[in-house]
Amino acid sequence: MSTQIDKTKELETRNIKELLWIYALPAVISQIIASVYNIVDRIFIGQGVGALAIAGLAITFPIMNIIHAFGSLVGAGSSARLSIVLGRKDIDWAEKIVGNSMILTLILGIGFTTCGYLFMDDILQAFGATTETIAYAREYMYIVLPGMFMTTVTFNLCGLIRASGYPVKAMWILAGGAILNIILDPIFIFIFDWGIAGAAWATTISMTIGGLVSLAHFIDRKSFIRFRRHAWKPRLYIFRNIMLIGVSPFSMNLASAGVVALLNAQLIRYGGDLAVGAYGIVNSYVNFLFLFILGICQGMQPIAGYNYGAGKNERLKEIFTLTLRVTVVIGFIGALIAVLLPGTMARIFSSDEALVAMATPAMRLLMVMFPFIAFTVTNSNFFQSIDKPWISIVVSLSRQLLFLLPMIYIMPNIFENFGWKGLNGIWSSCTICDVLGAILAAIFLYSQRKVFNPDYKAPDRKPMQEMGPND
Repeated sequence: MSTQIDKTKELETRNIKELLWIYALPAVISQIIASVYNIVDRIFIGQGVGALAIAGLAITFPIMNIIHAFGSLVGAGSSARLSIVLGRKDIDWAEKIVGNSMILTLILGIGFTTCGYLFMDDILQAFGATTETIAYAREYMYIVLPGMFMTTVTFNLCGLIRASGYPVKAMWILAGGAILNIILDPIFIFIFDWGIAGAAWATTISMTIGGLVSLAHFIDRKSFIRFRRHAWKPRLYIFRNIMLIGVSPFSMNLASAGVVALLNAQLIRYGGDLAVGAYGIVNSYVNFLFLFILGICQGMQPIAGYNYGAGKNERLKEIFTLTLRVTVVIGFIGALIAVLLPGTMARIFSSDEALVAMATPAMRLLMVMFPFIAFTVTNSNFFQSIDKPWISIVVSLSRQLLFLLPMIYIMPNIFENFGWKGLNGIWSSCTICDVLGAILAAIFLYSQRKVFNPDYKAPDRKPMQEMGPND
C-alpha cells in the first residue's frame, strides 16, 4: 500500500505542468474517444437511417442529460471528495466514500431506469417528440436505458479510479468502451440492418462491459482504494458530502435537459423537425469540444482537490491558471473551425441538403463565443473541485436558467420585428448567454480569490457529532 500512497502524494510535490499532463491527457483521450463514438453514432444513424432518425435521436439528448445528471450527482461529488480526503491522508475515510458512492449509484440507477420504462412516451413527447420522430426516439431509448445505467457506473467509478492515482487505467476503461461501440455501430446498423436499434445495442453492450471492468478494479486486492466490508455501511454524512458537491453538475445537467426541451419546442415552432435535427448536429460538435475541455478539467480536479485538502494553496492557484489557459485556447480553436467551415462540419453528419442548409448558420451563431463557455466551465469545475458547490451551481446554472431560458422566447420576437428569421433569434440567444455566463463566472472568481492565499485553510466536512464509534 505504501507505494500507492507515494503515488498520490506526488500530487502535492511534482511539477504542476507535468501533473496536468499526466492526469489530463488520459482524461482528454478518453473523453475524445467517447465524444467520437457519440458523433459516430449520429453519423451512422444520419447516413444509414435518415434525417428524421437524427431528429428522433436529438429528442433523446435531454433525457440522457437527466440520466447523466443523476450520475454526476454521485460521480463528480464522490471523486472530488475523494481527492480532498486523500490530501488529508485519510485512507479509511476515502474507502467509505467509494462504498457509499456505489450505494447511491445503485439506488438512483434503479429509480431512473424504472421511471424511464413506465413513462417513456410521456417523457419523449414532453421533450419535443412528434408523430414523425417519436418512433425512432422510443426504439432507441427502450434499448439504451440499461446501457445508460452502466454508463453512469462506468463514469462514476472511473472518476474515483482517476482520483485514487490511476489516470491511465481510467482512460483505458472509458476508451475501450468507446472503441467497442465504434466497432459495433456499423455492424449492427448496416450489416445486421437494425437501424437506430443497432446504435442503441452498440452503446448498451460497450458500456456494460466498461462498467464491469470498473467494478473489477475496486474488487482487486492490489488496488490502493478498494471495496471493503466497512465501506458498504451507509453513512449519512458521506451521502450529504458527496451530493453537496455533486449537486452542481447535477443541477447543470438537469437544467440543461429542461431548457433543451423548451428549446426544442421553440425550434419546432420556428423551423420544424429539421431545426431540431440542425441543433442536434451542432450539439454533437459542441459536445465534442465540451468533452475535450471537460477532460482537461477532470485532469485538474484530483490535483486541485488534493492540494486544497493538503493546504497547498500556491499550487492550487498554479493548476487553476494553467488549466484555464489551456481550455480557453481549445475553445478558441474549436470556434474558429466552426465559424470558417460550418457547412463542411454539418455535412459530416448528414447529406440531406435541407438539413445542412439549416445547420450552417446555426453552427456559426452557436459556436462564435465558445471560448467564453470554456472559461465558464473551467471555473465551475474548479469551484466544484475545492468544495464550493453553491458557487459552482450558480456559475453552471446562470447561463441556462437566468439568461438562456427567457432569451429563447424574447429574441425570436425581436428578430421577427426587424424582418429577420425568428429561428436565427434562437441561435443568437445562445451566443449572448455564453458571454453573460462568463462575466458572472469572472465575478465569482474574483470574490473567491482568498482560496489562493497561502494562509487559507479548507474547512473539514466530517462532522464529529454525526459519527459513531466505528467511523
